[in-house]
Amino acid sequence: MLNPSWRRIVLKVGSALIAPDPQAGCSEKYLGPIADFIRQCRDRDIEVILVSSGSVAAGRHHFNFNHHRVPIALKRAMAAVGQNQMMNFWSNCFDFPCAQVLLTHGDLSDRVRHVNVRNTFRRLLDHQVLPIVNENDTIATEEIKVGDNDNLAAMVATVANADALIICSDITGLFTADPNKDPSAQLIPEVRTIDERIYSLAGGASSSVGTGGMRTKVQAAEKATTHGVDTLIVDGHQQDTFTRLLDGFNPGTIFHGHKDPMSGKKHWVRHTLRAKGEIWVDDGCMKALCHQGASLLCSGIVHVQGEFEPGDAVIVRCGSGKVSIAKGVSRYSARELFSIKGQQTSEIAEHLGDILPGSTYEVIHRDEMTLLERL
Repeated sequence: MLNPSWRRIVLKVGSALIAPDPQAGCSEKYLGPIADFIRQCRDRDIEVILVSSGSVAAGRHHFNFNHHRVPIALKRAMAAVGQNQMMNFWSNCFDFPCAQVLLTHGDLSDRVRHVNVRNTFRRLLDHQVLPIVNENDTIATEEIKVGDNDNLAAMVATVANADALIICSDITGLFTADPNKDPSAQLIPEVRTIDERIYSLAGGASSSVGTGGMRTKVQAAEKATTHGVDTLIVDGHQQDTFTRLLDGFNPGTIFHGHKDPMSGKKHWVRHTLRAKGEIWVDDGCMKALCHQGASLLCSGIVHVQGEFEPGDAVIVRCGSGKVSIAKGVSRYSARELFSIKGQQTSEIAEHLGDILPGSTYEVIHRDEMTLLERL
């Protein structure tokens, strides 16, 4: 269903569509209708950003390795070969220019690079170039990798201020049960609130070449919808999926974007930054954060856990550590907080000096914090 108000969409295509046979490389089997869909969107003045999985699957057949579990160094080599083939494959589908954009989580979590990525997308789209995005698997480590292209696509949708995210998978959408095991499972056509019940319906990966199961797709939908981005999960194997989308019908599951989306910075803090540590607070501080819109001050801190530096994201927990209250960007290191936790502003100056002239010594400012629970 192409909503008439959508002017920019992110389209994610999974490995099972790019290389359905991992021993044969890229295949045209499912990509023709997808490429035609992209062309028709552009003809309707809808901008498209393509997030394409499949570099490892596309390059695997060049290596004499038949085991299911691939060593990380070999996987990077497969990605290096496959990425080039995949880009050539996509480029041959179109009569307009394509651009390769390789990202890591580090590119999106660093605020300066985050803005640079956004500006690059804007310039490419302004010049009618199709951005084709993938994770930079040849250099990605555990610390800087996103891990799956469902969540990468959601991050791209928020960076690019897209109106919609369409995840093309090998399953029709979210079901009431696993349709591979339960013949009575029913497709859920729309979801307005993503909660634990929705997550409980998400199963594991059904594809042998992809890394994202239904749970990662629900995670991606949560990231996107809290930024106001409508998210659809559809079956990319079915040619009529794209015909129905162009005709205004919903062939899968749509997760509706929030009408009152989270601000860009708070969304970045909550869904992109990775927490490096934890700060536990007392009951009074917890109430001030949850109900009064307060910033986090040293006086309410009872415990500090982990190793983090100024500018790192941290989780704020209740005094017992059992409940996560908020996530935010700390202005202090863990070592500094160990020495000043529980102290008033006047006492902090004696320990650290006047390092923030005129400041009330917020540990996390409310503009750089997002609530996880309201207690």
